[in-house]
Amino acid sequence: MKVLLATQKPFAAAAVAEIRKVVEDGGHSLVLLEKYAGQSDLVAAVADVEAMIIRSDKVTAEVLDAAKNLRIVVRAGAGYDNVDLAAATAHGVVVMNTPGQNSNAVAELAIALMIFMARNQFTPATGTEIQGKTLGIQAFGNVGRLVGKKAEALGMKVMAIDPFLPDEKIIEGGAEPAGSLEALYSSCDYVSVHIPATPETIGSIGYDLIAKMPKGATLVNTARKEVIDEAGLEKALEERQDLKYVTDVAPDNLAVLKEKFGLRVFATPKKMGAQSAEANVNAGIAAARQICAYFAEGCTRFQVNK
Repeated sequence: MKVLLATQKPFAAAAVAEIRKVVEDGGHSLVLLEKYAGQSDLVAAVADVEAMIIRSDKVTAEVLDAAKNLRIVVRAGAGYDNVDLAAATAHGVVVMNTPGQNSNAVAELAIALMIFMARNQFTPATGTEIQGKTLGIQAFGNVGRLVGKKAEALGMKVMAIDPFLPDEKIIEGGAEPAGSLEALYSSCDYVSVHIPATPETIGSIGYDLIAKMPKGATLVNTARKEVIDEAGLEKALEERQDLKYVTDVAPDNLAVLKEKFGLRVFATPKKMGAQSAEANVNAGIAAARQICAYFAEGCTRFQVNK
């Protein structure tokens, strides 16, 4: 089988070498499409491939229409909102993600962003410590649990909420159940967001929640920009001069936020939660192994479009 590794934002060379080894050891061939100029390049490249590994690359209905032989797409990472799942299902294409492979990298970044904002973006002004503060975690999956463990090790109290987990599972994961989103936001000095972008969550974090946060609180978003109601965020920051927002996925109104609120807002230059050498290798290899297992055994363990 021919496996396409399609990455506008390429994997590290070491990761590509490991991916190639896994694919070829499985009896398949690997072709690369890196740093491609536009979506038309991806459409052309999928014409004769049976499998595809992607990162943040967009697998649209147009791509799937062009991929006549495609049987499986694996997103190297946890989020998969860049894949048209309905179109994939209609074409009989299995879509998988690689949950957990990037989790530690994202968790470390979330903690780093908290410290960065607590210390006023490392400017000379007096900052604060995160020890003794309360962290709220919105979504207590692989990343959320790791953030909680790291925060606890730094002396923070940890609360969490997850609509898919009973309270006892949150307690087992080392956090105190918040009970409701409103309680989470109103009780925590920091709230770290780890929800996916779905029809239910897009724009769900806005003025009503953010304005409930305690004095001096910081909202940390290493999830997706779409889950934030940007107008509501701007309104809350305008009314509450003590609140801060930090993210690794720049909002569309970042320039306005920076102009209005200065050091109270920060966004990394690009989405970088998974941008560590270790995560690069882990997610890519996991994707390659899942493709090989699918062709060898029909394994669909991480399928997301069932």
